[in-house]
Amino acid sequence: MLPVTLTEDDARRRDEADPGHRELFHVPPGIAYFAGNSLGLQPRATVPELTADLDDWARLGVEGHLEGGRPWLPYHELLTGPAARLVGALPSEAVVMNSLTVNLHLLMVSFYRPAGTRTQILIEDSAFPSDSYAVRSQARFHGLDPDTTVVRLASGDDVLAYLREHGDRVALVLLGGVNYLTGELLDIPGITRAGQAAGAVVGWDLAHAAGNVPLRLHDWGVDFAAWCSYKYLNSGPGALAGAFVHERHVADRSLPRFEGWWSTEPATRFEMTPVARPPATVDAWQISNPPIFAMGPVRTSLEIFDRIGMDALRARSLRLTGYLRALFDEVTPGRPLRVVTPREPERHGCQLSVRIGEGGAGDVTRRLRHEHGVVADEREPDIVRFAPVPLYSTYHDCWRAARALAAVVKEV
Repeated sequence: MLPVTLTEDDARRRDEADPGHRELFHVPPGIAYFAGNSLGLQPRATVPELTADLDDWARLGVEGHLEGGRPWLPYHELLTGPAARLVGALPSEAVVMNSLTVNLHLLMVSFYRPAGTRTQILIEDSAFPSDSYAVRSQARFHGLDPDTTVVRLASGDDVLAYLREHGDRVALVLLGGVNYLTGELLDIPGITRAGQAAGAVVGWDLAHAAGNVPLRLHDWGVDFAAWCSYKYLNSGPGALAGAFVHERHVADRSLPRFEGWWSTEPATRFEMTPVARPPATVDAWQISNPPIFAMGPVRTSLEIFDRIGMDALRARSLRLTGYLRALFDEVTPGRPLRVVTPREPERHGCQLSVRIGEGGAGDVTRRLRHEHGVVADEREPDIVRFAPVPLYSTYHDCWRAARALAAVVKEV
């Protein structure tokens, strides 16, 4: 049983005092939704705003590039300011394009330049598999053995220790800002400084950080970063991703870079010359013209973040996550359950990962969903992830989740 102070009535009182912005989203009826770290919920504004863009196509045809409510030719610029503010970048440093791993590859073309004995890439031991695949394939592309080139380390502290002892071997540090498995928020500015001091380039996969925790990429001096938009940014499955390149690099003509139709100066794009004239912004890393109807939901979502602000969302996130942890603290003793996400507020985002002592995470999430209406997600064999998203999750959702977990995983 939960203590008197953590009753259902208490959860409802907290929701009255701290309601969030649930009214802006379509929430599945009867569901306590904790899977926003996998796929965010749909904003109510997405359909009407996307429909308006589609209507311009129907009404104007090709003239929609220059006419209509949101002309297509400069459409991606509508996303630049909000995306930059979201990650703490200058407008010249942020762009929305492609998908996350495509962006990582395009950025590694420029920033992974192995030479001599400086060839290694540092990643997390529990890095998301796509990041591991990407860096291993980059090593092979350069004629290197990925088994010796890619160094996997267990924690941020291990990364710092490795840089102190073997920094002269490291060409690239590429880590997840928030670890997808444990929910741990790494020390992005500290690791960035240490990597650069060792002579390495430092990039970040912010798939689980963008829209989850405040970021200051420009001030922290991060070399490059990429993130997706379908998790905390609520832009739909497979949504367009973002990329960041620090201003000290954007005008560096010596950097190798793949180019295409959208890599050249907009003012001269339709002169149709055979040689690109890349702008001194991150737009130079674009290749293809942007898919307008894929950009629409990202623009809609970014406007929500711009309006509410990451500082306010972070404050509510810590309140929600602290409450959920207090609930878990009541139900985990005596059960084969352990929260593996660090307890310190500065070391986590909104995700709490629970390790199931006997494995069977998939069975637990299925029972949570079908028996209790609680949607979490699993990472087999033994991790169940709960993400109380500050935009739309409630304290009552958290109360339901803890109660459901206690019912599904019996005391030993």
